[in-house]
Formats: sequence, structure tokens, C-alpha cells
Amino acid sequence: MAEGDGIHTASGGVTSRTVFISYASHDTEIANAVCRELESRSIRCWIAPRDVAPGALYADAIVRAINESKVLLIVLSQSAVASSHVGREIERAASKRKQIIALRIDTAPLTPALEYFLSESQWVDMPTLGMPAALGKIADVIRGARTSATSSSTSDAAGGAERASSKTNRPSAISKRAVAAAAGLITVVGCLLVINSFRLFSHTDTPAASIAPPDTPSPNNAVLPEKSIAVLPFTDMSEKKDQEYFSDGMAEEIIDLLVKIPELVVPARTSSFYFKGKSTQIPEIAKQLGVRNILEGSVRKSGNHLRVTAQLVRADTGYHLWSETYDRNLDDVFKTQDEIADAVVRALKVSILKPGVTRVAPTSNNEAYTLFLQAQSLARRGNSADSLAAQDDLQRAVRLDPQFALAWAALAELYTDDTVDWGRQFASIEHPEYRSGDNTTDYRILMTRIGDAAREAANRALILAPTSPEVHRAMGRVRWWTDWDWQAADAELKVARDLDPGDAGITEAAAGLANTIGRFDEGLKLATRAVAQDPLGAAYWDIGAAQHRLGALDEAAAAYKHLIELYPTASAYHYRYALVLLSQHDAQAALDEIQRDDSPAYRHAGLPLALDALGRRSEADRELAIAEGKWSGMAYQISYVYAARNNTDRAMYWLEHAYQQHDSGLLSMKHDPMLRNLENDPRYKIFLRKMKFPE
Repeated sequence: MAEGDGIHTASGGVTSRTVFISYASHDTEIANAVCRELESRSIRCWIAPRDVAPGALYADAIVRAINESKVLLIVLSQSAVASSHVGREIERAASKRKQIIALRIDTAPLTPALEYFLSESQWVDMPTLGMPAALGKIADVIRGARTSATSSSTSDAAGGAERASSKTNRPSAISKRAVAAAAGLITVVGCLLVINSFRLFSHTDTPAASIAPPDTPSPNNAVLPEKSIAVLPFTDMSEKKDQEYFSDGMAEEIIDLLVKIPELVVPARTSSFYFKGKSTQIPEIAKQLGVRNILEGSVRKSGNHLRVTAQLVRADTGYHLWSETYDRNLDDVFKTQDEIADAVVRALKVSILKPGVTRVAPTSNNEAYTLFLQAQSLARRGNSADSLAAQDDLQRAVRLDPQFALAWAALAELYTDDTVDWGRQFASIEHPEYRSGDNTTDYRILMTRIGDAAREAANRALILAPTSPEVHRAMGRVRWWTDWDWQAADAELKVARDLDPGDAGITEAAAGLANTIGRFDEGLKLATRAVAQDPLGAAYWDIGAAQHRLGALDEAAAAYKHLIELYPTASAYHYRYALVLLSQHDAQAALDEIQRDDSPAYRHAGLPLALDALGRRSEADRELAIAEGKWSGMAYQISYVYAARNNTDRAMYWLEHAYQQHDSGLLSMKHDPMLRNLENDPRYKIFLRKMKFPE
């Protein structure tokens, strides 16, 4: 409406007002203050929701109010520019040739559409003029518009001739009452502008990257489902600001509860948390995630006391559908999560397939649960030191509560991460062989020990919670990444998907496994579904991998470009995009992309490929020597270079080295376009059989 609407009389008509005030919901306080000040000057205003009759249809009220008003006054801000409702109101007023006045309260750039519709409007710049002068100018313009409209009403009715430009005299002085009101408004609006910049509605200075997957309709253009909601990270309100992991965990648990309701559309954690620390407005977040509603809140944890505040907001209007504050003991944390999820379900009028089913708390030990949440936060940071700290927290959690199945499952998944320097963690007097990481035999011993630990944790979790989708996902990942047992991994992930088809992490894992074993059509389908479930997640990686192997190079390139737009500093994304560019015979672009990759290992392993393609062999040799000497853990990627050079002996040597290291790059080997030159070599076919890939 103005994200405000129109006002109906009891008969459905509109009470005639001079000024229709159009504004975005985030500027409600400012718009109301401006309305009060104008009416104190005897200028009648129409503003929603004040002037909307009970039971009236907002759209009808808006249209009638704009038709009856003489002037449309827009509170022009970043929020207003982003509001589709404000845009439609301006377009309607322009089509009816109404006088438009823009009270600009910030310096947000206009869209081309707004530039067009506001090109002939009267602009009043509040930051430049100050509020008293701005309001005085608005009042003068409105009085002029009223006089002009009265003098031209006959010609308008006869056929829409241009309005007469009748001049009015500017008042020689402002009344004392108006001066006092304006002075008060300066204070009020100034405070409101400061408050607006810090309110919970704000999450990035620039719009998020386009999130539509290749060949998939963008949620920005699609009709958004009414029963859809994104749960944003809860704000840590603790005194020391040291409980962020706990407030994040609270939001994530609520996401997990809501995503299990088939009638609800709920983006997964990665997408909802994408805007954390940014100032993106709620309407833009909702548009990017393809939802109608937003749940946000805060957590204050002090000792054993917990205060949780949550509010459900309609994204396009800013209206609060529900809010509540919970003061509880930490022992009631799971009950509080359930109550918030239940309240959201009731507010959105969603039916639950199995009412009355009580969720079993994952642990009764508060300290174990706190360690579990802290470990999840650490593991997501993506560096070895934090992942090792996460392992320590999870081990402490399962010591405190050996029945904590989700902690065992998280530990199992963590052990499958081969980017972690596990040698340092497992090295001891009893196992000195772990210290010599460059020795292949010792590395195999290390990987065997890590595999044993992963299987033990996954088995413990499965015994404790045989119907948990998270547990089956963890076991599936162990069978896939650690055991290279494709059939067992496939079976586990199918069970996980049956138990929770809405879990984006499970769907993405299934897509990755399908690509590993050469079922690329299935992998593409599952990855596209994962993107729908988690629009800002990393499933574009799997889309790109599948399309590259299917020969759809433009689509593969588009997928990796989307991924880079979302996460421009992530390791390997520029490298993978460069591989597609090489397949497209664009060596210079490939070189540029490789040089942009933040990972030195991927840069040194990738540069020889691009330099060779450009005919710069001596430079390529220098980079290859660095890769072989310093980054032997990139054995699979080094094999690409020799395959491209048709040096099958050296390519096979590095593939064998990758096998001995249990290199996860081999999970991409099935029909890898970068190894195409090896496909006729008998040793390569024997190697594929050793990997036990399906024929």
C-alpha cells in the first residue's frame, strides 16, 4: 500500500482527502508523523491503515483513495524504492495525472521505472532543507495543487485537457502553532530515522546476488506461495555478546521443525543465514528467498535463564502477524523451540499431518547441547583449526551424554572432511607415524584411523536414533566419502530422503552421490531440487558438475557463475568455473578465473592447465613444479595437467597417488571431461574398476 491502503466509507466509497500518503512499511512512523503535521496545517490526508474501513479490501481502497485525492505524497527512501506496493501507487497516480510530491529522506538510487514516473514530480529533499523547511515547501505545493485542481476540474472532466497552472501566494509567515509542531517533528523524525537504521528489519547495503538456478524460474518473478516463511538468524542479546552460536542454533532448530511440515515452504539454513551481518531490508530478503513471511527474533542467555523474543512479519507490508516473549529456564529450550514453531504454524493457518506428536529432546544435558551448538558454529567456518575445535566440543558433548545421537552424527560427518589437518589431532607418542604426512604409507594409516572413528560415531548414532534423517545422512556421507561404498551410501541417503524429503542437506548429498556414480541426469534433478529448498546454498556446484559431464557447457558455466556471485571468496569455485571455460576453449578467461581463486593450492594446480592452453609452456612448467612440490595433496588435480598434455604415464602416476591418499577428488572421476584423453588407456579402465564405479 502505501503499503498503506485506502479508506472506505460504510457504503464502500472513499472519504475524499487532498493528499494520499504513499510509504513503505519500514517508514511507517515517519509517514504518520508527516501526516499529523500536514493535518495540523488543515491539509486532509489519506493514510493506511488508519483510513481503511474494517473489512474493506485494501486494493479497492487504494485505487479509490488515489482517484479521489488531489496529490500523492511519497515518503521516498530505500525501502520505498524496493516496495512493489509503492511502485504501483505511483504508477496509478501518474496514470490519473495526479500531482506527485516526493519527500526524499535518504539518498537511495531510483529504479528506471521510478525515474520515469517521478520525472515530472515535485521533489523535496529533507536532508538538504531540514524538516521545517521541507514541510513548509510541501504544504505550499499541496495548496497550489488544490487550487490548480479546482480551476481545471471542468476541463479534466470534459476530456483530460492539461491542468491550468494557477499560482498561489506563498504564506508570508508560518503560524506559531505550525512552528511548534514542526520543531517537535524534527525531534521525532530524527529519532525515527536513527531507530530505523538499527531495527531488526535491517539485515545489506547492496542487494543479494541473483539466486535463480540456471533454467529455473526466479522466485523474484514467480508468484510467491502464501504459506512460506524464512527464519532469519536470531540476534544475540546477551550482555557479553558471546552467545551467537546459541542464538543461531535456536533459529536453526526452528527451521528444522518447520521444514518438516509439508504444507510450508521453508528455505534451508544456508539461505536464511546468507543475510546475517548485512543490512538487506526484509522485503528484499523475502524476494530473494521466495517467501511471503519472515520470522526473526532475539535470544538473551544468562546462566540458566533464557529470554527468547520472536516475531512473525508479513514481508511485503511489514505487518506483525504474531509476536511473543518467552522467559524460561535453559532446561526448557526445546519446549520453547516447539512453542515458537507451533505459534508460526497457527499464525499461517497451516495444518500439521500428525498433530499431537511431541518431539523428543535430543539431549537432557544442557552443557552437552551448548557444546553441540558451539561445534556446529565452529565447523561451518571452514578452516582446519576451527574444525578441530569443533571435534573437541563434540567429543566432550558425547562424554557428557553418550545417548546424544545428533552429536555422534555430527562427529561422524566432521570426520569425513578431508580438508582438516587430522594428522595433528591424532598424532601422539603411541602413533608417531601420523606426524610424517608426506609419507604415503603413513597417510594411509592415518586415513584408516579417521575412517574407523567416523564409522564408530555413525554406528553409535544409528543405534541410538534409527529413524533420524540426520543420522542416516551422516552414515550415508561416511559410506560415500570415507568408505567409497557407493551402494551402501545410496541406500542410506534414500532412507534419509524418505524420512525428511524437505531437508536440503540430504537432497544435496544425494545429488552429489548421483554425480559420483555417473547418474548425471538424476544428479541434476536432485541438485535443482536442492536449490529450490536452499536458494542461496551450494547445490549450484552439483548442477555445474552434472552439466559439465553432460556436455551442457553454457549451463555449467552459468551454475558456477551463480555460485561465485553468492560466495566470491570460497575455495575452488573459480577453479571449477575455469575448467568449464577450458572446455569452451576460452583459455584466457580460464586463466583469469584461476588467478581469482583464494586457494593457493587450486591456483598452482590450475594455472598449468590454462597456461598450456595459451601456449605458455615454460610458465606452466614452473607452476606445475610448485604444485607437485608443495601441494601433493592436489594429486587428482595435478593428473589433469598431464592428461591434457597426453602424458598418460604421469597422469596415471598422479591418479594412483590420489588413490593412495584417499583423495576426495576421485569422487568426481566418473566421466570427468578433464580426463577424457585417458579413456582409451587400459590402465585407466582398470583404475575405474578399482574404484568400483558402476559400469
